[in-house]
Amino acid sequence: METELKQGISEHLGQFSLHILLVFATGLTIGSERAVVPVLGRDMLGVESVFVIGSFVVSFGFIKGLLNLYAGKWGGEYGRKPVLILGWVTALPIPVILIFAPSWSWITIGNILLGVNQALTWSMAINAKIDLASPEQRGLAVGIDEAFGYSGVAVGAWITGVIAAQTNLRPEPFYFLTAVVVLAFLISVFLIKETVQFTEIEVDDDDSHDANLPFGEVLKRATYGDKTLFAAAQAGHIEKFVDTLFWLAVPLYLTGQGLGIAAAGFVVGIHSAMYFLQIATGGLADRIGRRSPVVGGMFLTGAGVLGMVLINGYLSWVILSGVSGLGMALLYPNLMTVPGDAAHPTWRATGMGVYRMWRDSGYGVGAILIGFSMEFVNAEAAFYLTAALMFVSGTIVYIWMEETHPDFGTHEPPAPAPQQSDRTLPQD
Repeated sequence: METELKQGISEHLGQFSLHILLVFATGLTIGSERAVVPVLGRDMLGVESVFVIGSFVVSFGFIKGLLNLYAGKWGGEYGRKPVLILGWVTALPIPVILIFAPSWSWITIGNILLGVNQALTWSMAINAKIDLASPEQRGLAVGIDEAFGYSGVAVGAWITGVIAAQTNLRPEPFYFLTAVVVLAFLISVFLIKETVQFTEIEVDDDDSHDANLPFGEVLKRATYGDKTLFAAAQAGHIEKFVDTLFWLAVPLYLTGQGLGIAAAGFVVGIHSAMYFLQIATGGLADRIGRRSPVVGGMFLTGAGVLGMVLINGYLSWVILSGVSGLGMALLYPNLMTVPGDAAHPTWRATGMGVYRMWRDSGYGVGAILIGFSMEFVNAEAAFYLTAALMFVSGTIVYIWMEETHPDFGTHEPPAPAPQQSDRTLPQD
């Protein structure tokens, strides 16, 4: 028996919506740590060193970066659903660790599990959405994914900040986290369907010169073998310094300036809430291209970060947090769409995994540099460093990145586009 597989968000709205819900849960999971855990380390576990507090972001970043590299590969070999389920299995112990951790080293270990969870679940969420969407909806699919994922981060930071302000830094905020990870695990097991078969729709049987590249060749090409992909990888790496800044430095800086934990959580949440605009910016890039939003976003984000230490006051911090978040909304989904455009469908998941490896290892490198800056200079130095690197990275993108949009891009596509979006395939 044969069945016709068609890509398109409307054709698969049910499964697409479930993946939106799951990426929102992925954001809630990491967001639940954003405002509370750094202050927990300082005020309850007696950690005085900012660099030591930053160790939990370092462990998270390097593990997530490494697992991103393999998540795409595993998703292609074993399917999206098994990898997604594994990601939520690793999240189940995290609330328990956060509630009962007797020392900061336990928090660091818990964040290793968080890194695994975020790498596997978010990688499969974005690959599944790209599988289901048609090629001309790719930017929109990525924008929706990142918008709801980072809205989850914002909501998680805000809810746990409010709970902590009204009760305690623990255990109450992490009861909420427990409910999130259990529900997401059950949805992944019982409601999600496999999507990897949709990649075959885009493969032209007569086109094999760029298909099925060895893993090492994909790693090389997506890292330094192509100037455009290198520009995207380094920009993704550096922009994670901003995410790390809002996770590690901003809560400590703001509470050190006299803000309460709930107010600090709101400022952090505003930054992430602006990511919801990726629904618009991802779709915008489908119409005008990827390069312009990325370049503009890099410089706008750097300006917002710099402004937070040049201008003081709660309202100013809220506005500048939003400015930096708007810049991230412009650059974030469109950076990820670049390797999606430039990769052949048969190695797209792996190519995007390479990009995500370099991007999310920026958490680890950023935490080290930001931690050292705060430890040995002052809190403001972390903001100046992050802003400067965003400006430098944005300049590299401006000089080296070619447009990759499949309709009017200047970057050479990886293979001729298929002549039709439908393909009759055997029933699984």
